[in-house]
Amino acid sequence: MPEHLGAPLIEPLFNRLVVVGVGLIGSSILRVARHQNLAAELVAVDLVESVCARVRALGIADHVMADPAAAVGGADLIIICTPVGAIGAVVAEIAPYLSAGAIISDVGSVKGAVVAAAQPHVPSTVHFVPAHPVAGTEYSGPDAGFSTLFLHRWCILTPPEGSDPGAIEALRRFWAGAGSNVEVMTPAHHDLVLAITSHVPHLIAYNIVGTAADLEEVTQSEVIKFSAGGFRDFTRIAASDPTMWRDIFLHNREAVLEMLGRFNEDLAALQRMIRWGDGQGLHDLFTRTRAIRRSIIAQGQETQAADFGRHGDLGGQDPD
Repeated sequence: MPEHLGAPLIEPLFNRLVVVGVGLIGSSILRVARHQNLAAELVAVDLVESVCARVRALGIADHVMADPAAAVGGADLIIICTPVGAIGAVVAEIAPYLSAGAIISDVGSVKGAVVAAAQPHVPSTVHFVPAHPVAGTEYSGPDAGFSTLFLHRWCILTPPEGSDPGAIEALRRFWAGAGSNVEVMTPAHHDLVLAITSHVPHLIAYNIVGTAADLEEVTQSEVIKFSAGGFRDFTRIAASDPTMWRDIFLHNREAVLEMLGRFNEDLAALQRMIRWGDGQGLHDLFTRTRAIRRSIIAQGQETQAADFGRHGDLGGQDPD
């Protein structure tokens, strides 16, 4: 049975929430904000008219608009849910229309590049508190969202130095209200941590699925036909949104390349163990990695259930 959110707030935390970009994350934010009464008025913004039409049909926002600048007037929280490469341009576009005291945030998986691109455009009367909800599926689009996407997942806030403590606390309360565990760290530290926990694993998945695709012709379709659990799970990761992940790798290149260097060193050591028949070394390594898996389960970031985290667990719908 899927877990459920707690009781909605009696009084909303924000008066007008504007979500720019209504894909998996944006639509999930709108759903949980409605469900938990996190904001009194919900505004969805997307440049693609077919997405706007679908959001209207789903009824997950009070207003649906295609113009970010026209949408942000009077908003006290704006969350940008575009690919990271577009966040700076969005902030530059909406900056002249922001109300004093408003909070601008985002959901990007890279933080250093986002701060560098967006912060110069933020008016002195507005607060900029970047964020990264570490949650998602391989699906995209407004229909992919659901209100419990962030439940018991981590949301990392990466406020630039000198940020207003009140704005940080307001955004922390928002994400806690969405069901997240909230952590605060510097943008640089975030990018290093996420390079090894998310970005490099995705890169490896893309690479191994690409290698299998090259072998597919050689093996006469047997790679796909006989895909076992390990390869099947790689394909799930490799099905993630290509635009989003292109931007992540380009905007977090230093940390990703550093982690890839370490990975290559460890892979070379593993090759030596196999070549020289070092059974004890292999057993010790696998014992250590098994313990990591168990600690992830112990901290509630995974369960023992088979196929955990697949969107089909919720039938592709908002469970509420």
